[in-house]
Amino acid sequence: MIRRLFIAGCMAAVACMTVAPQARTAGAGETPAWAVEAPEKKQERMAWWTHDRFGMFIHWGIYAMPARHEWVKRNEKIADEDYQKYFERFDPDLYNPRQWAAQARAAGMKYVVVTTKHHDGFCLWDSDVTDYKSTNTPCGKDLIAPLVEAFRAEGIRIGFYYSLIDWHHPDFPIDRMHPAWTNDPEAVKAANAGRSMERYRSYMKAQLTELLTRFGAIDELFLDFSYPGENGKGHQEWRSEELLRLIRSLQPQVIVDNRLDLDHTDWGWDFVTPEQFMPREWPTVRGRRVPWETCQTFSGSWGYHRDEYSWKSVRQLVVMLVETVSKGGNLLLNAGPTARGVFDGRAVERLEGLARWMRFHDRSIYGCTEAPQEFAAPQNCLLTYNAEKKRLYIHVLEWPFKSLHLPGYEGRFKYAQLLNDASEIKYSTNTTPGSHTTENSAAGDVILDLPVNCPDVEVPVIELFLE
Repeated sequence: MIRRLFIAGCMAAVACMTVAPQARTAGAGETPAWAVEAPEKKQERMAWWTHDRFGMFIHWGIYAMPARHEWVKRNEKIADEDYQKYFERFDPDLYNPRQWAAQARAAGMKYVVVTTKHHDGFCLWDSDVTDYKSTNTPCGKDLIAPLVEAFRAEGIRIGFYYSLIDWHHPDFPIDRMHPAWTNDPEAVKAANAGRSMERYRSYMKAQLTELLTRFGAIDELFLDFSYPGENGKGHQEWRSEELLRLIRSLQPQVIVDNRLDLDHTDWGWDFVTPEQFMPREWPTVRGRRVPWETCQTFSGSWGYHRDEYSWKSVRQLVVMLVETVSKGGNLLLNAGPTARGVFDGRAVERLEGLARWMRFHDRSIYGCTEAPQEFAAPQNCLLTYNAEKKRLYIHVLEWPFKSLHLPGYEGRFKYAQLLNDASEIKYSTNTTPGSHTTENSAAGDVILDLPVNCPDVEVPVIELFLE
């Protein structure tokens, strides 16, 4: 009954708000009426996301069968008829989304974003507008519905990735990203004869409507991606404003990424998405700090890659998470399941390592952000800060011998402890010149008296209770 009422409400909204094909789009600097949102309302809508900080990305599809990167069709210029062998044999017989959800929850991930359709066009749900879907493979099942149920049962919020690109759809015009692309303009023109971007846009709208009406409330929508310019596609080709208006009419609360090529607006996106690199500082747009989420992989590939060996260590992943939060951002960390439907052993090992660290240190992540400017990071440390609890977290990347100097911290905190075991750390503000066995500090500095042995955790954290 709840689902029927939810869908009925969504469809009623669509009837009232769907953009006509020839509707005028907003001009530069102009916010369309449907997109007007007070800053405090947007902050409230995104509050869960900026609190939770850590999510799981899942890239999964028939590209797990060749196991050579999710872009294998383009990288190797595989023709449709040759790629079809994966569709005809896709049967993830060990698929157990409850296990995935339990692994994500243990690792401290608070939301999930799953690829409902990637660039190859294969759909993991039972879409009404295509035959290129999991229900028509030997698998024979809708794979999204049980995943949504399993992750929700673990208290994990749901996000959908949807590829704007589709290398399988017969109406998607061949462009510079397409596997069939050639540098011969006449050949491309001939190959595109009869293809209709208008029909493809209708297909996208139909699929997004399905995704946003069949699975309950969706928390994040990751649309991927735009590449405007010659032989590319951007907001004009996608009719991005129309797509976003449809999305907002179906689920006004959903948080949407910035890959619709609407970065020139303040209303066409909710967060920016640096991928596979760490920003030097909190990202800004037109001089203003903005919400951001970096998507990263365990290895160099998003989809399952059997022979990929550039896997990050657990420590690297922990530091990545800490550094992201220390700059006010979210980390969306990817796992690419195998074609049997499980996370491979390397991914499981990393998730278990993250779980060990997060068990004792998650409060230095959840609800935290960049530290106020008056707190300078000590040498070889990263800071996170919880304004509500008035706690500062010092993540020590290189454990010093005996002493950690906190520059200018005198009078700013009233208690210090190691976070992993809540053991007290004594401190002093000795500025009197001493002997050759007595350490002193600069005026205003505090010296933490640390144990000689580093705590047995990937990254030790010191918790300061602020004044």
